[in-house]
Amino acid sequence: MKNNILKILFLLLLNAFLIPFVANAQPVSITISNPITATSFDELVEGVIGFIFTIATAVFPLMIVIGAFYFLTSAGNPRQIETAKTIILYTIIGYAIILISRGLIYIVRNIILGGTP
Repeated sequence: MKNNILKILFLLLLNAFLIPFVANAQPVSITISNPITATSFDELVEGVIGFIFTIATAVFPLMIVIGAFYFLTSAGNPRQIETAKTIILYTIIGYAIILISRGLIYIVRNIILGGTP
């Protein structure tokens, strides 16, 4: 039994080391292109903010619908009604923060750069 395990282990190791030589394997050159198309820090920040705003705009109505679903299916359960109110309230607060932050970035940029970019 122990002898068979050693033979199998030896053959596996032999295959692992000999197959590349037998196959005459050549090294493969893999190039990964840069997915960030921004050439400056300003463009990078603008891209990240745009991405976050897009995701938030897509998630906002979904979370409102989920909160409404909790509210409609509560059947008078006060705990589930509170959960629904909390979901809707935090969704509105979060989206308002994202809207305000995007506006503040433009305001600060206009103050620093002096005018519209």
